[in-house]
Amino acid sequence: MKPPVVVIPGVTATTLKDFYPTSAETVWGMLAKDYLRVALHPDNLRYEQIEPALLRPDEPLSIPYDEFVKELRHDLTRKRDEPRPVFLFSYDWRQPLEVLVQHLEVFLEEVVARTALLRHYARATPPYSHDTGRVDLVGHSMGGLLIAGYLARNSPTHRARKVVTLGTPFGGSFEAVIKIITGTSGLDTDVPRSREREVARVTPSLYHLIPGREVLVEAGPSNLPDSLFHVDLWQRSVLESIAEHIRHKGLRSERSKAGRMKQAENLLQGMLDRARRFRAQVDELRLDQIGLGEDDWMVVVGIGQETRVALEVRDRGEGEGSHFHLRSLHRKNGYPVPGMKGDRVVADLDDTGDGTVPYWAAVPPFMDPCRLVCVSPDDFGYWELRDRLLGRHIANLHGMLPAMNRVIKLSAAFLDARQGARATGHPGIRGRRAPECLEGDRGWDPPFRNLKETIPEEMGGVD
Repeated sequence: MKPPVVVIPGVTATTLKDFYPTSAETVWGMLAKDYLRVALHPDNLRYEQIEPALLRPDEPLSIPYDEFVKELRHDLTRKRDEPRPVFLFSYDWRQPLEVLVQHLEVFLEEVVARTALLRHYARATPPYSHDTGRVDLVGHSMGGLLIAGYLARNSPTHRARKVVTLGTPFGGSFEAVIKIITGTSGLDTDVPRSREREVARVTPSLYHLIPGREVLVEAGPSNLPDSLFHVDLWQRSVLESIAEHIRHKGLRSERSKAGRMKQAENLLQGMLDRARRFRAQVDELRLDQIGLGEDDWMVVVGIGQETRVALEVRDRGEGEGSHFHLRSLHRKNGYPVPGMKGDRVVADLDDTGDGTVPYWAAVPPFMDPCRLVCVSPDDFGYWELRDRLLGRHIANLHGMLPAMNRVIKLSAAFLDARQGARATGHPGIRGRRAPECLEGDRGWDPPFRNLKETIPEEMGGVD
């Protein structure tokens, strides 16, 4: 029997409800977003600033996960009376990722125990049991980072048999920085909200998504650090906002503004340090060390959409700190051919992404880029036009990856294969090779047999 599947959504994609009222109230959902009630307390980032409260994750947002889960349940079930379970992991996406990894670990133990109670699993040869039961894991966006953290924390005794990650920002996303700076980004909606910005600045998980790669563009000589994991690189306005948060809600708020700014600096650096340590664990992950082979992990990456690939940070000088200069020229898409302005290259082939995660940040450190399976906005079928139009009001390609029929079919075929064996493609399933593997002699080596390749028309291909 193939093991159960656990689908892990991305950041902000789980509904949050306050169960303190006698009738639970939704404080974060597709339509309801009460920023003040989801804001965390500066003295203890595990709990809300408005008490008494009892916020708990309820269910993932229906778009884009509803169809993804339903299709997996259908495609992975061979006999109607012997279903293959597909579970959704709801979690409080505000928390630090190492805390969420612990919650995921507990949930997986429950999934194994529940699956062992299914008669067709218990009667299988060998029987599925709590002692030896495995799971298949599918993570979208930040959900993939939770999987990586779980594997790093529990190696080599983890439960994973196969892993699928969709648009996971292994190297971070500049959209997380923009969310903290402005309150808007490709992580959620495109409407700027000052109240969302204030909440984002005290949300630990967002700092786990900031880029660690030194792609910052400095304008002129500067004494600023070159890493976003250092508090001195962040704009003073972020610290001022956190300091004001401490003034209003802190139990031990300093009387002077200078004192509160120091408290804000310590709080921000603490969140950055936790994020940096978690990123280091993921960067050190190696498949052979966790008992998985190259054919046991499918990495799906979105490309072909204009994406922010760099961030310019300017030194204000005279001790005034930094300024994040959000220039449109750093949003690029060089796929499938480099972007030119006259005879000058303005976008390299790998200057692309899914609208939220740059291509280079979606490539995990433990995977050869030529093993990736890439998809682009052109891979939506004509019957998915409604989803595409709807998606414009919700997210870009990144947010709609689980809703793409091609991604659903790729995931189902991959999870249907044995551990250590390549999946078998079938007519209708296609993929794209990574941009850096389009040129030269590097071959495409996805974890599939007979997977047909979509070659861009600009390179003479016909889908």
